[in-house]
Amino acid sequence: MAYDIRIAGTEQHFSCEPGQNILDAGLKAGIEMPYSCRKGVCGNCAGGIASGAAQCPPNDVAGPGQVLYCQCVPEGDLEIVPTAWHRIDPAARKQFSAKVYRNTLAADDVSVLQLRLPAGQRAKFKAGQYLQVTLPDGSRRSYSMANPPHESDTLQLHIRHVAGGQFTRIVPTLKQGDLLQVELPFGNFELKEESSSPMLCVVGGTGFAPVKSLLDDLVKKGVKRPVTLIWGGRDRNGLYLMAAVDRWKKLLPGFDFVPAVEDAADAQALGGFHGRVDDALRTRFESLAGYEVYCCGAPPMVAAVKKACVDERGLDPKHFFSDVFVPGPAA
Repeated sequence: MAYDIRIAGTEQHFSCEPGQNILDAGLKAGIEMPYSCRKGVCGNCAGGIASGAAQCPPNDVAGPGQVLYCQCVPEGDLEIVPTAWHRIDPAARKQFSAKVYRNTLAADDVSVLQLRLPAGQRAKFKAGQYLQVTLPDGSRRSYSMANPPHESDTLQLHIRHVAGGQFTRIVPTLKQGDLLQVELPFGNFELKEESSSPMLCVVGGTGFAPVKSLLDDLVKKGVKRPVTLIWGGRDRNGLYLMAAVDRWKKLLPGFDFVPAVEDAADAQALGGFHGRVDDALRTRFESLAGYEVYCCGAPPMVAAVKKACVDERGLDPKHFFSDVFVPGPAA
């Protein structure tokens, strides 16, 4: 027997099957709440439970009085208090047989994979969202689309090679004409288009991919907002697509770029910051009040950046948007 999950203060409710987590039940019913990794790591899906009982494993990323909806399984009817929610059309998610068009080694450990959809088919997604690649054994891997939504007949993926990775070990062997099964869109890391606030984008490694989609979308739409991009890597090779940065310098008014690399010589050569991205933003900004921050990368990096922004530089936590990259199968 399904449980009834009600959103506090509204008439909205949805069903949750026994053993199903709150987030997945909401998405299946067309109710999207904030989320990213779906693995209990990022904390984006944290929210409250006003009444009812649920099995929720311990975590160290949710705030006081909050639980992670991606991990909580109801034991009965619930009333929940999400930080935000909106209706989506579950049928808008589509599966495609995408053909490899180009496979480029952009850095020693990063491939840029260009896919083309079948003739006459278009992918509908928002800048910053991601897709899932289905492997032959049925498991899935998640990758952000790096292209903007108006390039709807192609998909660009930035794939970091992970030692022993089931999919990434075959990525270098993919050649033109090979087929991949993909489904999209997923995620709600997306631009708040109604806002005119200055933007700070902080990314590490291939966390650059969804922010590239966001900024290319800004260019296409002619949006004029001050944008600072801090891109971190071990050395200058980790900043693997500088051509995109050079383009934004020309086409985005008020665009500022801060390379943050751990190699001292490369940092000097780039005229950038020697060190971590969170230290780079501390040096660059005395206050982030009134800003929106878009942050993408590994969980420790995102957590460090959020702490620097919210705890130390006065950012409204509701204006911190993140996409956390967690290796392994999609949840």
